[in-house]
Amino acid sequence: MGPADLSEALAPLARHADPRLLVGPDTFDDAAVFRLHDDLALVQTVDFFAPIVDDPYDFGRIAAANALSDIYAMGGTPITALALAAFPEGTLPLSVLSDILRGGEDVVRAAGALVVGGHTVTDDEVKYGLAVTGTVHPGRVLSNAGAQADDVLMLTKPLGTGLLATKMKAGTLVDADAATLIASMVALNAVAAEAAVRVGARAATDVTGFGLLGHASHLARASGVTLRFDSASLRGLPGAEAAAREGVQTGGAARNARFVEPLVRWGSAVSQTARMLAVDPQTSGGLLVAVPSSKAAEYLAAVSGSVRVGDVVARQDALLVVE
Repeated sequence: MGPADLSEALAPLARHADPRLLVGPDTFDDAAVFRLHDDLALVQTVDFFAPIVDDPYDFGRIAAANALSDIYAMGGTPITALALAAFPEGTLPLSVLSDILRGGEDVVRAAGALVVGGHTVTDDEVKYGLAVTGTVHPGRVLSNAGAQADDVLMLTKPLGTGLLATKMKAGTLVDADAATLIASMVALNAVAAEAAVRVGARAATDVTGFGLLGHASHLARASGVTLRFDSASLRGLPGAEAAAREGVQTGGAARNARFVEPLVRWGSAVSQTARMLAVDPQTSGGLLVAVPSSKAAEYLAAVSGSVRVGDVVARQDALLVVE
């Protein structure tokens, strides 16, 4: 669901305060954080979706990496996962489901965690994902409410997975770009999260279905700041910017653009391509991390492929500024 519809659906629900709940649903953060002891908290999330690629094994790997990313976005370490799968009855061989589950389990094991069970239902459309539990020190949580003015914004993966996946489904994506796309979506955000905690970062979010600006708006609102982006630094995966210039459209991007439009102030020099990258829905995207400015160089050196894309400033008339 898009952020606007989700907000409307959640609005009537009662909120139940508990001092052990360090991060709950109120700030649209990536995962919940529940304190067990002074030095230990659980991080919990769930994520599943329909196939974004044709190969079942790759689909399982991508879906697992996407779910695990929510744990990393909180500064946590995944420990267990429960598989969630919907699968049609009698129309696809069960080996397809086996390959999906195997792909997911391989990525979970690469993250140092275990798949310990799960649940299946029959459905006309294949869907797969994980409910993941991790751990974090309560004093080192990377919530989306901790950004401070003078932090700098780091993005750890290129943008454009929605644009490229749309071309892939249409059969117009060249093999080299498809391989790079899959490699990006399978890559775990573990190193980016570990470095964020190590340099004393206070806030992060992973960039997924709401796009860069959609997730950034939640971070800005929860932290009481404005996020200012340099549009020239927004880089796309190979082929993504060309896809944007070709006019490739995704339903999610249009929905994301409508949601952020009243929240963002666009500079007159921002290109249409940069606008499309900024709202493109990502699958297993990178982390957007608010890093203390004094630690920016250390973070960039520690996280291969990370790029400084902006900074955090005191709250202005807009949550987001793109220049």
